[in-house]
Amino acid sequence: MTSLSGGSDDGGSAKEPGPLACARCGTPANGPQPTWTCSVENGVRQYFCDTCSRRNLRAIEGRLDSAWW
Repeated sequence: MTSLSGGSDDGGSAKEPGPLACARCGTPANGPQPTWTCSVENGVRQYFCDTCSRRNLRAIEGRLDSAWW
């Protein structure tokens, strides 16, 4: 599939993500954290550390926004 001229496909790369930290407690991530939980709330990606994820597992499974935790 080709893009029309003037389209949004400018060939640029995606933005580099900033330093990763838990959205609940602020714990910084040192490198990739495959066990952390990722949640998209209101179009914003948020990451939660293992501890916060475990403490709020029922709310996460109930699909409650983190503001309700």
